[in-house]
Amino acid sequence: MNGTSDLPRIQDQPLQLEPLLAWGTHPECGGLALFAGTVRDHHDAKPVLSLAYTAYAPLAEKQIRDIERAVAAKHGVPYLRVVHRVGALAIGEVAIYCVARAPHRAEAFAACKEAVDRTKHEVPIWKEEFYADGSSAFVEGCCIRPDAEAEAAPHPHAHAHHHQEAHEHRHG
Repeated sequence: MNGTSDLPRIQDQPLQLEPLLAWGTHPECGGLALFAGTVRDHHDAKPVLSLAYTAYAPLAEKQIRDIERAVAAKHGVPYLRVVHRVGALAIGEVAIYCVARAPHRAEAFAACKEAVDRTKHEVPIWKEEFYADGSSAFVEGCCIRPDAEAEAAPHPHAHAHHHQEAHEHRHG
């Protein structure tokens, strides 16, 4: 692929943006989109002191690379990389970077958004928040597929519809 193909997608040290931006010039690309997700100081009106991400790294690595390939192909993006931090993070630290280079901004933005959304909902990475009152909780919605509610729906046709969408999603 390129010089950052061997860059670990799951990292336990502070994330570095430079390696993601430095590879190649991509003269065919006029658009570069970047997303940085940082740790905020609140969730649902509760003060957050810090958080911790845990992951099953071998599977998370594979799934992020699969997402990169699928999203890059879908949007015609020559370069797409996602890296995610695990371990303890303080307020303001970067938890995820996504960089997309594309011929135009629209494709770069779309690829960046989809790659981040899919990483948050499909990759086995769990987020635990630690609150000012001494409690902690795993955040619902992290590592849960967006169509998970459809599987639980009691309607007899919901599963068949969900299965078809999931099949198209994976192979489309």
